[in-house]
Amino acid sequence: MAIKKPEEKIQKPKKKAVVKQEETKEAFVPKPTETPKVEAAIHKPEMKEEKKAHPAAQETAPLKEPAKKGKKTAKVTKKKPSVKVVIARGKRKEAIARATMRPGKGAIRINKVLLDSYSNPFVRDIIREPLTYLGPEANTVNVDIKIIGGGMMGQAQAARTAIANALVEYFEDMNLKEKFVNIDRSLVVEDTRRVEPKKYRGPKARARYQKSYR
Repeated sequence: MAIKKPEEKIQKPKKKAVVKQEETKEAFVPKPTETPKVEAAIHKPEMKEEKKAHPAAQETAPLKEPAKKGKKTAKVTKKKPSVKVVIARGKRKEAIARATMRPGKGAIRINKVLLDSYSNPFVRDIIREPLTYLGPEANTVNVDIKIIGGGMMGQAQAARTAIANALVEYFEDMNLKEKFVNIDRSLVVEDTRRVEPKKYRGPKARARYQKSYR
């Protein structure tokens, strides 16, 4: 009887191992419920295509053109009429004047101040001199002058040459240059004369102190 007991113990673990292998094989068997899910996923895009192709939906839905990227619609703007503008320069001594001429009613401004507001009549006549030779066309033009440097008379003469050169360019058909040269050449041509600088060892540019040799 003592010999039979260990034989029974050896057989028992073999039976248990066989049962475990069978359970593991059954666990890997695919279930039948998984297949219909795959079929449903395959048939879904077909349903969407049928909805797009439905004729009733095409009739009711409005057509939209695809938006083009990178191109902006140009706004229609009305072109302004072209205005003739002339800029001319005049110099005298250390004064520099620049006159801009455009269509207007005959107003003259010097550094944004009207010419009629100047109290000195002699200065006003010098600046307005080129317009007096023009005639009635002088009332169809506005002149804005910007002057830098120099004194009162130098600025007046620089403004006069600037206005004369602007009139020559603005009224090209009238041949005003020949007319101004015959009247006074300094109306059109700038004066190149400048003040001579003072030197050392003297009160003025050329004068010298006297010496006594006693």
